[in-house]
Amino acid sequence: MSDKRMEQGSKNLNMIDGEAGERVIQNLQDIAPEVGRYILEFAFGDIYNNDTLSFREREIITITSLLTQGDTKNQLMVHINGSLNVGLTEVEIIEVFTHCIPYVGFPKVLNAITIAKGVFAERNA
Repeated sequence: MSDKRMEQGSKNLNMIDGEAGERVIQNLQDIAPEVGRYILEFAFGDIYNNDTLSFREREIITITSLLTQGDTKNQLMVHINGSLNVGLTEVEIIEVFTHCIPYVGFPKVLNAITIAKGVFAERNA
């Protein structure tokens, strides 16, 4: 069972986050390989593999959740890229963030927009 979850998790991670996701897993190997396994098996092997929501919808939820937490720059960078990889546009990502202003305030939204601007620039370079 675990091997199947790992395999599906790796497939989903690669499809959504690509190289950035793989770097996250690789960076954990020396210090916390179990956390990398949890990401692959549980998050991407179980949660992302459920057919109820599309990857696109899941990434909207993910970037919104990360924005609301604050201090998640690295994870936001990975998942903004993931959002673009699964079909969200730059305009849609900014609209998702803008929609959060009444609920979490300007500072967190402005930080997320700044992170998105950097991701967009890097991808468009």
